[in-house]
Amino acid sequence: MKKNLPKPFKNAIIYEDSKLYACLANNPIISGHVVVVWKKDVKDINLLSKKDYEYLMNRVNDIRKSMIKTLKVKKIYLLYMDEINHVHWHLVPRYKKMGLDVLLGKPGKINDFTLDDKIRNNLIIRKNN
Repeated sequence: MKKNLPKPFKNAIIYEDSKLYACLANNPIISGHVVVVWKKDVKDINLLSKKDYEYLMNRVNDIRKSMIKTLKVKKIYLLYMDEINHVHWHLVPRYKKMGLDVLLGKPGKINDFTLDDKIRNNLIIRKNN
């Protein structure tokens, strides 16, 4: 894994396996903001094999579904930004703000470490990949 990635707080981990981890964002733009990070050092999503891409997207979808149920929202925005040259997704819940307004939130600090437990408790990982 890339050394300059922010290290997740241990009590913010939602899911982890040999290929990726998901955790509450260290500097969330909104409560419940989650990042899903590919462990292997891969600079761009287009460089993943088809099998790895499908695996990543299946986990992203599993986590997204759990977030919808846990946070009681209708939408989770999926943002792929490669500002750190490492494959990762931002999963951002849509509460009352919509569209780009959600993204205008100023990054803050995690203030509710119970959210990871709640999201994890509703998480169902599909075993097809």
